Amino acid sequence: MIRKITLVIVTVFCIQLCFSQNIRKIRLDDIAALMDTSTTPLIINFWATWCQPCVHEIPWFEKNIEALQGKKVKLLLVNLDFLQYYPKAIAAFAKEHGYHSEIVWLEDMNREDFIKKISNRYSGTIPISILVNNARHYRRYFEQQLPEERFKQELQKLIEN
Repeated sequence: MIRKITLVIVTVFCIQLCFSQNIRKIRLDDIAALMDTSTTPLIINFWATWCQPCVHEIPWFEKNIEALQGKKVKLLLVNLDFLQYYPKAIAAFAKEHGYHSEIVWLEDMNREDFIKKISNRYSGTIPISILVNNARHYRRYFEQQLPEERFKQELQKLIEN
């Protein structure tokens, strides 16, 4: 009986460990450096748990990237929630919504820095998606929710040779 209980506890712990998000902090300098040095096509999506358009588009981002089968495209979800949500509430939200892409939390929220480092067109709204393919000198900036069909088109442009 004790072995069965121990086995159940260990199994539950392992499942929880496998499906929980390890959300690390990131700075704008790190994101800018990643954009400049990425050797694979990269999509950076700025989002928050309270942003309905953000929450709505992430599942089709993940689904369409997975459908590429063999094409290496990285999706980095940069969370902009308040400090009190980091990391537990963000991780719980991601688990509840089935997000499996890498999630990081932006720890420096100075709007001027954000504008200078990411885009001079930033108006302060989210979601924001930046598509980068350094091998092709390709960079696109979207400060809006991307409908799924539009995202598919932009994804194809990102990976074209």
